[in-house]
This record gives sequence, C-alpha cells and structure tokens, in this order.
Amino acid sequence: MKRIVYLHGFLSSPKSLKARTTEAWLAENRPDIKYLCPQLSSYPGEAIKHIRALMAESNEQTMLIGSSLGGYWCTWLAEEYGYKAVVINPAVRPSMFNKEEYLGVELQSYYSDEVYILGEQDVFDLKSVFVDQISHPERIWAMAQKGDETCDYRLTVEKYEHCKITIEEGGDHGFQGYERWIPEIINFLEKD
Repeated sequence: MKRIVYLHGFLSSPKSLKARTTEAWLAENRPDIKYLCPQLSSYPGEAIKHIRALMAESNEQTMLIGSSLGGYWCTWLAEEYGYKAVVINPAVRPSMFNKEEYLGVELQSYYSDEVYILGEQDVFDLKSVFVDQISHPERIWAMAQKGDETCDYRLTVEKYEHCKITIEEGGDHGFQGYERWIPEIINFLEKD
C-alpha cells in the first residue's frame, strides 16, 4: 500500500485546512492511499524524533506533502530517505527562527492551548536537518504564492530552482485554491 504523509507547519496541526482537504480528497478519490498527518511538536528536536520514528515504522511507499515548516521537513526527508515531496509555501531558512519574534517569547498553537518558547537549541535542531543543496531535484515540486505573508516566495524560487516549481500571483500563506491542485500533486508523487 502507498501512504501520503502530510506534515503541517509551525504552530499548526492536522486540523489545518490543507491537511483536512487532502485527507477528504484522498478518502473520496483515492482510498487506496493511506493518509497520515501526525501532530508535530513545534519544538524542532521533538518534531524530528517523531518524524524519524514515523519514517521507520513502515515499509510502504511513502510520499510527502508539507506546508510551511512541513515543507522544510519534507525537503530533508526527500534528501535523506529518497521520498518524493510536494512542498507548499515552504519555510526555506532555519535562521528565520533567530528573529526576536520567535526566540524566548510565548508562541501559541493555532489549534490548541499549547504554548511554545523556543531557544537556541531549537534553532540548532532545525539547522541539523537543513538541506543546503538538493541533490535530486526531480523528487520535489515546490509551490508558492507571491502573496504569502510568512514565507517569501523568492526564497522558494532560489532554493528549488532546479525542481519542478509553481509560483502563483496573489494568494497567501494558506495557499489559496490548494484543493484544485490535489489531483496533479498525487500524479506527481506517484510518477516514477
């Protein structure tokens, strides 16, 4: 059996709109594909351990979809494990978490009461899985919208320049109109 692992973004959850939309589309159109969307900690070290355990627990064909920080994780997994991935408005540089708005301040989850306070170790953990050069660009499709208020689409263009890439005008960090892309995303992931 094939499985799609959807990795949500920072402070997000499996309850995010794109995660729920992906799950519903697969249930209706491709019930032969198992869908997983783990609740990831916003502490990078914990998220990395959880993701590694999830990758180790199955020998099924794994395909990845990741949004924002989930796209960062998918880029690492495509490189380390050889999986195919679609990254949507991906976080590109872990150094962004050095900013004052992230370190040492309370950060509230968008979908729960959980609060996170990131420190230097968290930045180190993020950097530990940073992919400097993508060695197999054919494995990744990067999608971004120019109106994304969180992740600058120009960084996506730079990082994924040799990958399949789709840049849309307007939009936002939620990637407006994502649902219309799902059939093509699945086709890309399944193609050898």
